[in-house]
Amino acid sequence: MKPKDATAARRGVPPTDISNPNYFHKIVDCQWACPTHTPVPEYIRLIAQARYTDAFMLNWESNVFPGILGRTCDRPCEPACRRGRLDEKPVAICRLKRVAADYKGDIEHRLPKVPKRKNGKRIALIGAGPASLTVARDLMPLGYRCVLIEKDPQGGGLMRSNIPRFRLPESVLDEEVDRIVDMGLETRYGQEVASLKSVLDEDFDAVFVGTGAPRGKDLQITGREAGAANIHIGIDWLSSIAFGHADSIGKRVVVIGGGNTAMDCCRTALRVGGKDVRVTVRSPRKDMKASEWEIEDAEKEGVPIFDNHAPQEFIVENGKLTGVRFAKMKAEYDEAGKRTLVPTGEEVVFECDDVLMAIGQDNALPWIERDIGISFNEWDMPVVDGTTMQSTRPNVFFGGDAAWGPENIIWAVAHGHQAAISIDLFCKGQSLSNRLAPGASLVSQKMGIHEWSYDNDFSGDRRVPVPHADNQKALKDLDVEVELGYDDRLAFQEAERCLNCDVQTVFERDLCIECDACMDVCPVDCINFTFNADEANLRERLRVPAANEEQDLYVSDALKTGRVMAKDEDLCLHCGLCAERCPTGAWDMQKFTYVEAQASPSCAAYSTSYLR
Repeated sequence: MKPKDATAARRGVPPTDISNPNYFHKIVDCQWACPTHTPVPEYIRLIAQARYTDAFMLNWESNVFPGILGRTCDRPCEPACRRGRLDEKPVAICRLKRVAADYKGDIEHRLPKVPKRKNGKRIALIGAGPASLTVARDLMPLGYRCVLIEKDPQGGGLMRSNIPRFRLPESVLDEEVDRIVDMGLETRYGQEVASLKSVLDEDFDAVFVGTGAPRGKDLQITGREAGAANIHIGIDWLSSIAFGHADSIGKRVVVIGGGNTAMDCCRTALRVGGKDVRVTVRSPRKDMKASEWEIEDAEKEGVPIFDNHAPQEFIVENGKLTGVRFAKMKAEYDEAGKRTLVPTGEEVVFECDDVLMAIGQDNALPWIERDIGISFNEWDMPVVDGTTMQSTRPNVFFGGDAAWGPENIIWAVAHGHQAAISIDLFCKGQSLSNRLAPGASLVSQKMGIHEWSYDNDFSGDRRVPVPHADNQKALKDLDVEVELGYDDRLAFQEAERCLNCDVQTVFERDLCIECDACMDVCPVDCINFTFNADEANLRERLRVPAANEEQDLYVSDALKTGRVMAKDEDLCLHCGLCAERCPTGAWDMQKFTYVEAQASPSCAAYSTSYLR
């Protein structure tokens, strides 16, 4: 039924306010999902153009560690990638980031300049992981003197101690850590902080705590004490391997745990003497916390995974560990989806020489006195503001795992950026809520009537597999990197799969003559001219019903006929055919740029200078 007048036509979904940058930001799902909001489509286009140095610097601005994250990131961007809704696999965003790092040229002249004359403020950074290094990177160009205090002999934190070299070569880690240290960071390696009060007594203007979650959880079941010599906490064992304190393990190894640390443990064990290495996890496989690709890599190397196995006892005979007894479980789910693990009554024993426990990590903050103004919650975690990273003691800030428990590198970097902004404001005596808003812009990509400044062809290719080293060679050496990465040819092929989600279709209602040509040419039927209605009704009445309610509809105000233009952003390929076909220019392709604020504008100024 048609509305009788324009007023009725306007009822329903209100016109989309495209002046609000968050609208288009949420269409760039990969960037929206990234904790540091790295402009993913932009750097992928640069890679496709073989502009690897520009792509690297664009990454370095936001995520700080392109080479490290190109190998180890937990990839929150990839499940969000809209290509994954068209094909089985999303764009290999993470591995393309590595290409930028592997192929970059000289970047020294493009790094922010650090003033020789300092601003008189001293900042202590406790822990040399990604959060602390990010704070230093952001503050040093502003003239801050940053002092990094780390118990290990080198920087990198858990990136160095817990990520095996076959996943992250030491040369890559050293390069990206040293890039920040060489900006003028004062380091105190090999110095473990036993008292936060003693650090505060040095009269630093602010202190940032980025010590990670360095204590692995233990499993107190029968036999734990008797078999202690061959029962290892996973992260401690990985650290011992990384720093050369251990270099072997027994032939039969049981790894208990289902996260990424468990995958690192089992794969490392294979390389230092393990022959029969197996992983056990209490939950069903589908509930494992490890990343899908980490599980796949472990299984490719011959590690079996036994799910629904709950450890009951470490079997010790004549003072020696000989096995682990497990109870088999089954998962039952209630109507709300809450899982309960129920014993089946069946038990199994796995014989072993060593056990590696990777069942989670906790903060280890006994060195923080409880009488210095820092509050802790019921889980013995510091009370930290989620925006400012400030603790209840105004001059002490937290970030990364030390603030929120075990996360991943990219989240630690995001916390570091926010903490640096807060520390800068705090040292200036300004309110920590006085934070700059993100920058955003829309720029037309029109170069001619039917030409655009970006490659808008749609590639039908499936995801390009990443080449791997030969298994037999890789399993003989801890230092042989397993993933070889894309070469330039494969990188171009994969980059072409990107849908350019940051190049937006922008509609001008006043130019539209309602010829419906754009609707006819759209290859995925995402453009509709219809009468407005409430959102649920409108979504259902589109030519292709818009089922993904997390993705907004782009809706115009009423047109001359009383209809509205309603576009499903979830389907759009950003191919520009609507804009090419439109006889009046009512459609345009405009690149949306979104930049998160940082403490130091010079970081952004140097890395994005090519955009100006």
